[in-house]
Amino acid sequence: MQSGWFNRFLSTVEWFGNLLPHPITLFACFSLFIILLSGLLGYLDVSVADPRPLGAAGREPDGMIEVISLLSADGLQRIVTGLVTNFTGFAPLGTVLVALLGVAVAEHSGLLSAAMRGLVLKAPARLVTFTVVFAGILSNTASELGYVVLIPMAAMIFHSLGRHPLAGLAAAFAGVSGGYSANLFLGTIDPLLAGLTTEAASMIDPDYVVGPEANYFFMFVSVFMIAILGAVITEKIVEPRLGKFNQANAEANLETPKLQALTAQEKRGLRNAGLAVLAVSLVIGMTLVPQLGGILLNPETGGILKSPFLHGIVVFIFVGFAIPGFVYGRTVDSMKNDKDVINAMSKGMSTLGMYIVLVFFASQFVAFFNWTNLGTVLAVKGAALLTAMGLDGPEVFVFFILMCAIVNLSLGSSSAQWAVTAPIFVPMLMLVGFAPEVIQAAYRIGDSVTNLITPMMSYFGLILAVASRYQRNLGIGTLVATMLPYSMIFFVGWTVLFYLWVFLLGMPVGPGAPTYYAP
Repeated sequence: MQSGWFNRFLSTVEWFGNLLPHPITLFACFSLFIILLSGLLGYLDVSVADPRPLGAAGREPDGMIEVISLLSADGLQRIVTGLVTNFTGFAPLGTVLVALLGVAVAEHSGLLSAAMRGLVLKAPARLVTFTVVFAGILSNTASELGYVVLIPMAAMIFHSLGRHPLAGLAAAFAGVSGGYSANLFLGTIDPLLAGLTTEAASMIDPDYVVGPEANYFFMFVSVFMIAILGAVITEKIVEPRLGKFNQANAEANLETPKLQALTAQEKRGLRNAGLAVLAVSLVIGMTLVPQLGGILLNPETGGILKSPFLHGIVVFIFVGFAIPGFVYGRTVDSMKNDKDVINAMSKGMSTLGMYIVLVFFASQFVAFFNWTNLGTVLAVKGAALLTAMGLDGPEVFVFFILMCAIVNLSLGSSSAQWAVTAPIFVPMLMLVGFAPEVIQAAYRIGDSVTNLITPMMSYFGLILAVASRYQRNLGIGTLVATMLPYSMIFFVGWTVLFYLWVFLLGMPVGPGAPTYYAP
């Protein structure tokens, strides 16, 4: 299991992945490629018949969609004048920055760490595995926190309980990374993906907006499925395979840890933070009560769908983390004044340097792709191909999820992968008849399940380093062989849940999210 065909396959993937340039360089190359390709196809007068009805917004009078060349005077002028606005107007950028400001306060005050430690250590012995996976899934709200804090902590917890530390590491890794898209709360990934999906959907319907809450129902339910599957895989497959932990294989002087329970001050901080959450929720809830004016309800329908509340959900993510985070910090003395809050926000922003650079080049790629009509032309031809193959029904999502999972092996960034694939597949599947919200939900499955087995995942090296503390000279093959059962079973189980939820039960993937798209 630790060598053999799968380890050789993984070595090939790792070798191939190392040949690829940095994702930022990839987007720069993609942007240049789009310019050159548009020039060629524009010269050849490539076009397709517009499938939208006569009079639809954006439909040309002649009913044709032509590739627009950027290798022209007009194209060059548009590139030069639009470079800055492409970046500043890129939908995911502002929402992610605002959400992370609040999360940073909660993280640096110690609230998130204390909440997860209390959640895990308070669990009954027979529920420890489930709780570790469950906490890993929830930690995705705070970005790196699960990787940096929970995974090493889970290994220590299992070690302190006399269980194999690598089983605890694997359980937490499965929740944090394999269950990346599932959560009980909206996090920074939700507005990020929604913004990219909106950009892609605008190729077909310029007025279509996908909100951060678009997949909330499906991802809420997915939490419990992933947590249950993760616990069963750990206890029935992974832990028996690892066997009894041998201290002699660990690094020198590794001691069995004694985890400290939450202090009285930390407990008081969590209680006060909980009261702050209730207070914030009450205030926000009052804006949705019609008898009190319904300030954030849809002014036309009086309902919550397409309301200022849903469109501004990122504001509530910010407030929902920042205020309880500060209350906790004040209680435990980790934050005393506004300077501490500002410092926490600054530290949170300082971690986004690479992301902001990536967004600059990704935004150019998305803009160039939209300007040239390449995405729309590919979508029309792709939809026609799927229809000709008879793949215009729900079965198309099996191939779509599988494709996303395979691409994720070499392009581990969720935003980077969706920025590339959304402009192609969202319009294509919209023309087949499926709503962007459902397409995005399917993408999130494929984007999550192979995070566990690819060295291209940004935190894979960190996980390997932590695992090496308990098994010296541990190789990638060993770690991947340990995580492969999670990846395979999550793929099957999550895909089955998707079909049951969406197509058999007919349930929406999120509030007001349609399953089918009707122009």
